Amino acid sequence: MLKQYLHNPELPFIRSDWEGNLVINRQFQYSPPLPEKTFRDVLKWKTGGNPQKVEKETDKFRPDLVRDEKMFETREDGIVWMGHASFFIRINGLNILTDPVYFDLYFLKRRVGIPCGVEKIKNLDILLLSHDHRDHCDISTLKVIFKNNPKVKVLAPLQMKSLIHSINPAITVIEMGWYQQIKTEKDLTITYLPAKHWCRRYLHDYNRILWGSFMIQSPAKTVYFAGDTAYDGHFQEISTLFPKIEVVLMPVGAYKPYEMMKDAHINPEDAVKAFHELNASHFFPMHYGTFDLSDEPAGEPVRWLEKTDMKGELHIPGVGEKFYW
Repeated sequence: MLKQYLHNPELPFIRSDWEGNLVINRQFQYSPPLPEKTFRDVLKWKTGGNPQKVEKETDKFRPDLVRDEKMFETREDGIVWMGHASFFIRINGLNILTDPVYFDLYFLKRRVGIPCGVEKIKNLDILLLSHDHRDHCDISTLKVIFKNNPKVKVLAPLQMKSLIHSINPAITVIEMGWYQQIKTEKDLTITYLPAKHWCRRYLHDYNRILWGSFMIQSPAKTVYFAGDTAYDGHFQEISTLFPKIEVVLMPVGAYKPYEMMKDAHINPEDAVKAFHELNASHFFPMHYGTFDLSDEPAGEPVRWLEKTDMKGELHIPGVGEKFYW
C-alpha cells in the first residue's frame, strides 16, 4: 500500500497541524472513508423507481434568465449566478468565475441558458475549479474561456493540472490542497478548503484528483463557495477558521434518493443548517434547476428554502441577475 500526503509546496497552510491530503494507492482519501458507488448502485437506482415521478414530471420550474451581453465588461463589484455551480464574482476589482459549464453534457441538457454567449466571457482574472466532475469542469466550455482569456489564472485541486493543460497547455494553473492559501493581486486571498465529496471522470480514475471548496477574501468582503458537498463537520471547522463570512454560495440540489446521494450532495435542510454553522449573512443557492441530476422535482429545493426560517438573507436570483455589494 502506497501512502503519502500531498500538497503544493509553494503555498502555505492555514493549519499548522495539517500535513497535506492523504493519498493511498493514488486515490485521495476522505475521513472517514466514503463507499465508492458502483455501476450496480447506479443501475439499482435507475431501475428502482422514483416515488416522486409524477410530481417531477409535472414540475415545470426553471430559473429565470436575464440576458446581458456586456456583463463581463462591468466595473461594479457583485455576484451573478450563471446556473448550476457557476458564479461570476467581481470582488475588489478582480473578475472571478467558478465551475463554468455552459453547454449540454452528452445526455444532460441545460434547462436554462446563460446571460450571454460563451464567447462574450472575457476579462477574467481568476477561474476557480472545485473538482473534476463533468457538471463542474466541462472541456467544451473551458476551451472557449481559455481562448478568450489567455492570461486567466486557474486555481484547481491537486492533480488537476494535467487535465487543464490537455485543454490548453499555455494556461497558468496553480494546484491547491486543503487549507492552502494564495494571495493574488489587488489584496485578495483565496483558500482551498474541505468538502465531503469524491471525484471521477472515467471508469478507472476514482479520486485521482482532489475536490474541495474555496474561500475568497478581500479587505471588505468574504465569500465562501462550497463547491459540491454533502453535509459534515467541515462547516463548523471552517466557521472557526473564518469567523466573518458574508456570502455563502451553497449547493441545494441533487439529493434524492438519499442512499445514493447522501455522501455527495447536501439537501436544502442541511444546507441551511450548514449556513447557520458558518454564521454568514447571505445565502445563495446553487446546483439546482440547471441540469436534471436526481429524483427530486426541479423546484423542490427553492420551495423548501422559501418557507424555511433562515438566520440571514436568502437570495434566489435568476440566471444572469446581478447582486451588488
